[in-house]
Amino acid sequence: MPASTTPVSITIATRDWDYLTPLVLGDVTSSRLSVKVDRVATLIADLGTDPNYDAAEVSFSRYVSAMAAGRDTVVGLPCFIMRGFRHRCIITVETSPLERLSDLAGKRIGVTGWRDSGNTWTRAALRREGVGVEDAYWFAGRLTSEHPVADRLDGFGRPGRIEAAPGERPMMELLAQGELDAVFTPFMPDGFFGPASGFRQVLRDFRAAERAYFADVGYVPGMHLVAVKAAMAREHPWLPRELARLIDESQRVWTAKRRKYADTSPWILEELLHAGRDLPASWNASGLPANRRMIEDFVAELHAQGILTEPISAEALFPFEARSRATAA
Repeated sequence: MPASTTPVSITIATRDWDYLTPLVLGDVTSSRLSVKVDRVATLIADLGTDPNYDAAEVSFSRYVSAMAAGRDTVVGLPCFIMRGFRHRCIITVETSPLERLSDLAGKRIGVTGWRDSGNTWTRAALRREGVGVEDAYWFAGRLTSEHPVADRLDGFGRPGRIEAAPGERPMMELLAQGELDAVFTPFMPDGFFGPASGFRQVLRDFRAAERAYFADVGYVPGMHLVAVKAAMAREHPWLPRELARLIDESQRVWTAKRRKYADTSPWILEELLHAGRDLPASWNASGLPANRRMIEDFVAELHAQGILTEPISAEALFPFEARSRATAA
């Protein structure tokens, strides 16, 4: 591509992930692609029809369901912009006797959305410990009164097994009053980090559980991925992989700077040391080969949990990536 050619400009909607700062500030650039990052509080409803964005952070679960249904308005990239272990996301009251995931058998568990990618992974962690969907009672609802009342069952409700939170009351209120035994949440509620919140993780040493999980499966679960409008990808076939490269590079630059400027919180250096020593450098790599097992495991979980009618292959989920790699080979 000639150096004088104007870069293609796109706007991407993402959550306010700190590691995108080098991309936002222009420390990470491309001669082919100019990226404007629009930071949003919630994921946009449908990238394929949204007039404001060319690319976006999208739910892994909803992307799989859309591809399984034959939708082709967006091109998903195996670039997982949100990853994380889920053992830390199961909370209870400080006085609860619950200490292990297996203790949740027969208990009343709140979830912020039944088909959410993160909650799918959390149920997967429970299933590994012998607690399947049929082994607990589930209630979907808003986490706190600050969150909106919405349909969080998404068509997967079953009376007596998977229901809406009683009276649409906030789940933290239900948890505090003993009407729920535990709650799954991707983000801790306000006040949780204080010394007198009254709440804790079910697993007191969730880091040890997550390290053991990684040693077994070999990946950090992906919740959200990057997607590009299909029309944009067809017009510029190189664009999806270039966008993924920029996001990966932004994370690499951010990590290097955090390791140098580690005084943003008293113990962030300890966290950086743990991550650098307990995980391989490739733990957040993009691409189909690096993420195949994680993708296949997630599809298997969606199927096992009744969210996906039939499994779908990694190549069918990411046909653009598969074709690009085949052409390059």
